[in-house]
Amino acid sequence: MGGPLTPRESAKLIAESSRDVFVDGAGVRRVAELLLPQACGPELQVQAWKALHELNPQAADEAAVNWVFLTDTLNFSFWSESDERRCLVGYKGKMYSGFWSLCAAVNRALDEGVPITSATYYATVTLGQVHHIFRSDTDVPMPLIEERHQILNETGKILLEKFGGSFLNCVKKSGKSAQKLLHLVVENFPSYRDVTNFAGKQISFYKRAQILVADTWGVLEGKGDGCFQDISSITMFADYRLPQVLAHLGALRYSDELLKKLLKGEMLSYGDKQEVEIRGCSIWCVELIRDYLLMLIEKKGAKTSGEINSVLLDYYLWDYARDHRADMKGIPFHRTRCIYY
Repeated sequence: MGGPLTPRESAKLIAESSRDVFVDGAGVRRVAELLLPQACGPELQVQAWKALHELNPQAADEAAVNWVFLTDTLNFSFWSESDERRCLVGYKGKMYSGFWSLCAAVNRALDEGVPITSATYYATVTLGQVHHIFRSDTDVPMPLIEERHQILNETGKILLEKFGGSFLNCVKKSGKSAQKLLHLVVENFPSYRDVTNFAGKQISFYKRAQILVADTWGVLEGKGDGCFQDISSITMFADYRLPQVLAHLGALRYSDELLKKLLKGEMLSYGDKQEVEIRGCSIWCVELIRDYLLMLIEKKGAKTSGEINSVLLDYYLWDYARDHRADMKGIPFHRTRCIYY
């Protein structure tokens, strides 16, 4: 018995037999055309990871890599029950929500002298300390705080036992291969095993493991230990925000039945067929957008500043979703509470 299908293989299988989510070919082409100007500018470059996000570490050192590992270990389930009541974290005069509330809380803790990015610290951090570190500046707490505490303890102990307490040692073991690093993460850290079943096969999405590889590439600017020659083998990171923006842009369509469920705010369980279809079709949709964008670049003789891959498309579309939140109000996102995304 082999392992699960890769995220790309899983996505292809799902898209070919999906009953409630559909990739729209015309929409795919429109999104690729929309992205063409960005492909020739700074937005679709690895350096944009730092340049566009003030909370991300600006260095390319071991401390920055360990910051990335911590934040991606906890990079799940930030959606709010309502727009009116959200977990918000204030940092340096700004209020942050969603994933950025986590990053703001981490940076706030570091400024307060709490060594939150040290495996020695978080391997034994208490639930009370976790509550304090990730405290909200509203009356809405960060979701799944007990799960975050458990994962911190488990992950910290493994990092200390197997990699000397530093994720950079894990990165070095990958030999500059994105796929090898992905497998090292999934094999060694249980909370990253984003695997389920579809059509009688075991499939994988590996949302957090893939974004960890991508963010490591980003923080190291694709250089040195982060010079992954196969970074284009990483797909987009199947969460709840990317399907929403792909549907908003017309590249994804939902069946009437599924759309009604999403509009009502019904919860979908992790591994539910419709939830799997949303995530799988989103991955396949971005793969097709990338392929068509590369074709457009070649056809028009456009000059890009570097390799165009699904990682960079995900980063750009995720930011696009944040910046066009008001425009997307009529497009529901799917609600699933889990540790995988």
